[in-house]
Amino acid sequence: MRRRALLKAAVATVAAPAVLSALATPASAATALSVRGIDISSLPKSEALGGVYYSSSGTKTDAVALMATAGVSHARLKVWVNPADGYNNKAKILPLALRLKAKGIKLLVDFHYSDTWCDPANQAKPAAWSSYSVAQLSTAVYNHTADVLGALVAQGTPADLVQIGNEINGGMLWPTGDWNNLDNLATFLKSGISAARATTSGVRTVLHLSNGGDQSLYQWFFDAMKARGVAWDVIGLSFYPYWHGTLAELSANLAFVTARYGTPALVAETAYPWTLTGKDGFANLVSTSGQLTSGYPASSAGQDAWVRAVADTVAATPNGMGLGYVYWEGFWTAVTGNGWDPTDPSSGNNWENQALIDYSNKALPALSSIGSYRA
Repeated sequence: MRRRALLKAAVATVAAPAVLSALATPASAATALSVRGIDISSLPKSEALGGVYYSSSGTKTDAVALMATAGVSHARLKVWVNPADGYNNKAKILPLALRLKAKGIKLLVDFHYSDTWCDPANQAKPAAWSSYSVAQLSTAVYNHTADVLGALVAQGTPADLVQIGNEINGGMLWPTGDWNNLDNLATFLKSGISAARATTSGVRTVLHLSNGGDQSLYQWFFDAMKARGVAWDVIGLSFYPYWHGTLAELSANLAFVTARYGTPALVAETAYPWTLTGKDGFANLVSTSGQLTSGYPASSAGQDAWVRAVADTVAATPNGMGLGYVYWEGFWTAVTGNGWDPTDPSSGNNWENQALIDYSNKALPALSSIGSYRA
């Protein structure tokens, strides 16, 4: 299986989300959140294939300008090593980083260390690294990380945050760095962290897991990495309510990990549907009412309420240790050719009903809330 077309339902280890009411979390000061971000990794390909974006009032505009106007603080960009379609690599993120800097938006760079999607069910080595030893893989991780981040620094767009791996519940660079080989995994993480710090002054490194409501998973993983001398700066969590539990469980886990490890935490991925209807004829990941959380309908208002609830939940993390959150692929609209499979131009998009843009290509209220909401 490849990524979001099939994987999330297969890899979620939490049962169907418990019922909760809209905005049932503490109304803490979301003003404390320094990261109010959107993952826009799909944007360059969308634009190249004709994707367009409009303000909520119907004015055609540049997507990055739309983010800046909303007050979005960070853009998250994934990086693959040698992707089949030529996107999500160094060549494509460099010009996008320049556009972001011109609008005052900071960078969160998300290294997958693969040629394609990485997540709890998929952590394939890049084809060029397939026969490498542990030492060679460690060197490759360092060089790849340093190459991309160094190029960003050289053009004056340094990363603010850097993920060393994406949703690495089960490790990375499988099978050499899977969770049966934790020493190897720690070696690879140290290599990536070292490269990030060597190339980018003041960068904050992030270790990112999925299943953000699963405290036992986070304790197991981060205890294991700490015992092996891995020194991260931020803990990243993915949290989707239809796979990962309740907001109360997220809140408890945020409080737990920040207290236990003494580092801040970030919801590195979240999203919610604004409709259950698809646009491109390709089945969406969330398409039935049974997948929804009570109090959050699949509507523009429901999506907006979800964004606000996540902001409140993170902001309520004790001692100001909740950095913020990132909305996943907010601009991944249904554009022909910009599907989930980089090896198949005819593949569909299974995310357009969770984008921050409606089917008229207009910005939805949640986009503005990500940048401007204050509890």
